[in-house]
Amino acid sequence: MGSTPADLSRYVPLLDSVAASIGDVPALLALAVEAGQTWPRPGEGSTAVLWELLASVAATDVAAARVLEPHLDAVAILAQSRHAFPDDRSIPDDATQGTWGVFAAEAPGARLEARSGDAGAVLDGSKPWCSLAGRLDFAIVTAHTDDGGRAAFAVSLRQAGVACEEPEWIARGLREIPSGSVRFDQVPATPVGGTGWYHRRQGFAWGGMAVAACWLGGAVGVARDFRAGLLAGAEGGREPDQVALAALGEVDRTLTAALQFLARTAAGIDDGTLGGGAGQSTWSEAKRVRGTVAAAVERVLHLVASNRGPGPLAFDEPYAKRTADLALYVRQHHGARDDAQLGRLALKGDCPW
Repeated sequence: MGSTPADLSRYVPLLDSVAASIGDVPALLALAVEAGQTWPRPGEGSTAVLWELLASVAATDVAAARVLEPHLDAVAILAQSRHAFPDDRSIPDDATQGTWGVFAAEAPGARLEARSGDAGAVLDGSKPWCSLAGRLDFAIVTAHTDDGGRAAFAVSLRQAGVACEEPEWIARGLREIPSGSVRFDQVPATPVGGTGWYHRRQGFAWGGMAVAACWLGGAVGVARDFRAGLLAGAEGGREPDQVALAALGEVDRTLTAALQFLARTAAGIDDGTLGGGAGQSTWSEAKRVRGTVAAAVERVLHLVASNRGPGPLAFDEPYAKRTADLALYVRQHHGARDDAQLGRLALKGDCPW
């Protein structure tokens, strides 16, 4: 993704530990804490390295990336808030000593409100889609504020008044990452930026693109499974036919194009040129990246599944897990609805063409 082997060499031991910890959520959370202390943060000169590391984790195990990415996002959010508000002493100094999540989803029937209390903000209500909440120490959560907007808050999940639902997670994908609701009952929390800051900052778009890097890494893992299966068949005397080779070729160019797009985008983040054109925004580029990567992932999943058939899905556990995990994870992209938002921006001239 634009980085060199030398850029990644110091991170190899942790990546090896991820491979040895597949399915072990406590071990993966410990690795997330380590990564938060040692991995680069977006926008600080090594965004391509960060995204390649996330993609490498996802290529090994999609669920592992689903554990690491939110913690790293929380570390970045707190760093961005300290940079934006250097005089605000209430912002937590460090996010690296515990495990963190980022809970920003909204859903019908679930509403989290932040009210001003004697000692700061108090959270009351429920928040949906809180992955691994019962195993985490802290979270960045978004809540509705008294002034009619939304803001981010840092909150300990280990205090009285926090109730983490144990969801009946029936999904076959991301089975070790259940996402339920968290109920907050008059829970003290620390504001992180003011109303609107969480969604307005450039880092919001950067975080969305980091998730896309994870999706793409998962697709790379699926493609490697496909290639390995073709090579194993050839070694057994069954050479791939033209249809299989054409599918592999399309997978190659699909992934290569998406990887190059991410590399170019990461470079633009670090040199300050992303969204720098007249009428262009970082958010529109995030929509392009996420949509392009999501389409690439869907295409790779289709090509590989169509060519490998039912056998690997039934009997190859790592491959079956990878495809199920990735198919669920990429649904964080909202398809045509996200494209409609991008179209609205393009109609206003927020486009590079």
